[in-house]
Amino acid sequence: MPYVNIKVTQEGGPNGTGPSSEEKAQLIAGVTQLLQDVLGKNPATTFVVIDEVPLDNWGMQGQQVTQIRAKQS
Repeated sequence: MPYVNIKVTQEGGPNGTGPSSEEKAQLIAGVTQLLQDVLGKNPATTFVVIDEVPLDNWGMQGQQVTQIRAKQS
């Protein structure tokens, strides 16, 4: 029973949006197919969860992504 957790940032600031519903459906279908193709996993028992993380809650290089992007503007 595979469980895959995909984390993506919400774009456009604290009230921004992440991937569209169509993009999420493509991610879920693609990951499920990949697990079936590579590992022979049954799609009926494959779980894919997508978490959307606000940019203030995502950090890299010791900073929040909002800070990094503000410097790039």
